[in-house]
Amino acid sequence: MISRTARLCSSAQRFNVRAFSSSLGVRGSELRNDIKVTQGKDDEQLEISVKPIPRINEPLETKRARLLYQSRKRGILESDLLLSRFAAKYLKGMSEEELLEYDRLLDLPDWDIYYWATNNFEITPLKDEWKDSKILKMLQEFSVNRQKEILRMPELKEYK
Repeated sequence: MISRTARLCSSAQRFNVRAFSSSLGVRGSELRNDIKVTQGKDDEQLEISVKPIPRINEPLETKRARLLYQSRKRGILESDLLLSRFAAKYLKGMSEEELLEYDRLLDLPDWDIYYWATNNFEITPLKDEWKDSKILKMLQEFSVNRQKEILRMPELKEYK
C-alpha cells in the first residue's frame, strides 16, 4: 500500500483536517484503514493510502507510454522537471524489470521521490526497500546535473 502524506501547518488547515475527519463520521486518530490523522511536533499530517491500479499483461510500449505521461504530469514542478528529463533519457532503454521498478517508484509521493533523488534524507528518510534500487541510483546520479544544464520540460520528440 502506498502512502500519500500532506503536511498541514496553519490552524485553518488543521481545522480542515478535523472537519474532514468529522465529515467521515469517525473520531480519533484512526479514520479508516486508508486514512489517518497524526499529530507531529509542529503540525498535523493527513495520510491517505492509495493502492496502485494493477496492470496485468500490459504491453511494454503501453507501459512506456504510461510511465512517460506519469513522469511528465506529477503535480509539482520539481518532480515534473526531474522525472520528465530522466524518462526522456532512460525510459526507452529500460528492461522490463527496470520498467516495473520505475513504475513502483512513480507510485510514491512526489516529495519522497524528489528528496530521495536529491539525496536529502533528513526531510524524507529513505525506506529500506529502496536502498538497493538500481533505478533510484540512476535517478540520484541524473539529478546531480553534472553538465549544469538549464532545466526545462523536454519536448515529446525527445522521448523517441
